[in-house]
Amino acid sequence: MMDRALNTATNLFPLWVVLCSGLALFERGLFTWFIPAITPGLAVIMLGMGLTLTWDDFRRVLQTPRPIVVGFTAQFCIMPLLGLLIAHALELPALHPHFAAGLILVACCPGGTASNVVCYLARANVALSVSMTMCSTLAAIAFTPLLTKWFVGEIVQVDVLKLFLDTLVVIIPVALGLSLKHWAPRAVEKIEPFAPLTAVLVIVLIVAAIIEVRAAEIKAHWQILLLAVSLLHFLAFTMGYSFSRMFGYGEIIRRTVSIEVGMQNSGLGTHLATRNFEPAAATPCALSAVMHCIFGSFVAALWRRDADKFDNEEQTDTLGETETEPEETNE
Repeated sequence: MMDRALNTATNLFPLWVVLCSGLALFERGLFTWFIPAITPGLAVIMLGMGLTLTWDDFRRVLQTPRPIVVGFTAQFCIMPLLGLLIAHALELPALHPHFAAGLILVACCPGGTASNVVCYLARANVALSVSMTMCSTLAAIAFTPLLTKWFVGEIVQVDVLKLFLDTLVVIIPVALGLSLKHWAPRAVEKIEPFAPLTAVLVIVLIVAAIIEVRAAEIKAHWQILLLAVSLLHFLAFTMGYSFSRMFGYGEIIRRTVSIEVGMQNSGLGTHLATRNFEPAAATPCALSAVMHCIFGSFVAALWRRDADKFDNEEQTDTLGETETEPEETNE
């Protein structure tokens, strides 16, 4: 009974983000108390991710790397370019350089753990999503600072070493969680059911706190900010799907890659923005968390309805050969 309640509350993650963000935008004093806890909060999120991983997840990556490489490439090649192009197309550097920096920064971040929840709701390949999130998260320690320096450096000053050090908040808790899972499995077994919901609550608090602090700025520039973030995630979902289709993968993998590329680790983006740029840079990151949840919920509902059409493909939580090998098509 408790497990079912925890799972239900976790799966309602998009609702909590949208609801609390709306409250933060129009009510004062609800979430700002969490601002000093953003960095440790992100560490808790990534610790929870580490607790859910096993060495089998790494073995699956080695056994079936090709779809993961496709998603990885889309994550760290297509997304930063999208962020840069959208920022310049909407003239964000002229409006506020740090709005542009925040948008590009979140585009350089790895996939977020919320993508795993949305993949489950959409009946996509959860195991593939977890593997992609794990790989992009581990790679973020190098890719996110370097890509941010490359794409943002011409707009605002970027200290790549500080970005690198601040990104360690992702890797260390994941490694700690994985180690605890291996060396203290009984203790982890008791707390593991609560880890996903804890991560959900923390990311909701991070996003809501930033939105409350930046509420006046959001209200003043909401049209351009909402357009920029919406374009980023709409195109990310679309191009993630199209990119995997180019390689001949089936519908389930296309949907999984789409969700993974479309849903960034906005919590990491918020953390890096607040520690490395002016406060305004965190605004697009916080809005990103709201919008990718809205888009993710929409595609999950849409794809869940017709998931039965793809019974010929594996829809389990494993990376079986049926899903990971490209389909024989004439496309």
